[in-house]
Amino acid sequence: MLDAKQLRKLRRSDLFELLVEQAKEIEELQGQVKELEGKLERRELEVTDAGSIAEAALAISKVFEEAQAAADTYLYNVKRMADAKNNIDNKA
Repeated sequence: MLDAKQLRKLRRSDLFELLVEQAKEIEELQGQVKELEGKLERRELEVTDAGSIAEAALAISKVFEEAQAAADTYLYNVKRMADAKNNIDNKA
């Protein structure tokens, strides 16, 4: 870029051209910023979704653990009742 001394030596038309070029560059950079903000927002949504999926997996895992515990309790009670019936049958 030009320093202050060089800028003072430029004609108005040259200064205007520089100004127009800078305005174009600013527009391009603003477009890039919007594009990157969009990408960042999508990435944040992906991270949020990943967090939601992980939470859902944990919840499902807990449901399976509780179902397994209920099944274990049921089997324990069935075996206990069967043993009790066998004891009664053997005594008779």
